[in-house]
Amino acid sequence: MVATTPSATLAESAYLRLRSELLRGDLAPGSKLRINDIAGRYAVSPSVVREVLARLAEQGLILAMPQRGFAVMELSIADLEDLTRARKLIEMMALRESIADGDLSWESSVLAAHHRLNRTTMTTSEGHVSDEWADAHAEFHHVLLSGGRSSRLTNIADNLRDCSSLYIHWSRELADDTGRDVAAEHREIADLTLARDADAAADALGRHIERTTQALVTYATGRDSTTPDGASA
Repeated sequence: MVATTPSATLAESAYLRLRSELLRGDLAPGSKLRINDIAGRYAVSPSVVREVLARLAEQGLILAMPQRGFAVMELSIADLEDLTRARKLIEMMALRESIADGDLSWESSVLAAHHRLNRTTMTTSEGHVSDEWADAHAEFHHVLLSGGRSSRLTNIADNLRDCSSLYIHWSRELADDTGRDVAAEHREIADLTLARDADAAADALGRHIERTTQALVTYATGRDSTTPDGASA
């Protein structure tokens, strides 16, 4: 077994901490990530921070700008709407195939994944989305689409959802969608899926994806309207 070095432990700890700050919305969209500032806050070397930033850039959570360092992704409405359209097309198709092809084992997996999600507390005592809930949420959506015969289709859906992960978290952390019942949305999707009602289940999934987008669009539009001359904050 390969021993974990102190530098590797520091890098992993810094990675998890910075990723958490990004997903919570603590770091404003478009803001510059200054290596020396982060190194000072985390009590690690600049080289460790560079390693962490490169890893986050590979995952699409931040932007690497040649000769200019790193920055948090911009909150781009055009990009968000494009991702949402692609997700709806792919995920709704994949869910239909899962319902058509999925066996009893898949049904059991959907039931278990929804049970875990439903029993996991969504927010921490500080009001942020918990890591446990985020993991359960990702697993639920993956399992829903895993019953079909095409593993490539499932992988495409997973990749698109990964690309949307920062937007999804921002929608929870930044948008004030107080009237939303996320648990009820997931329950409806799970119930319709297990009832093998492909049309209704796909429609419920599409509305679920769209609701997340609309909450963030409303937030972004309101934020821009409060800045001078409508400029992006």
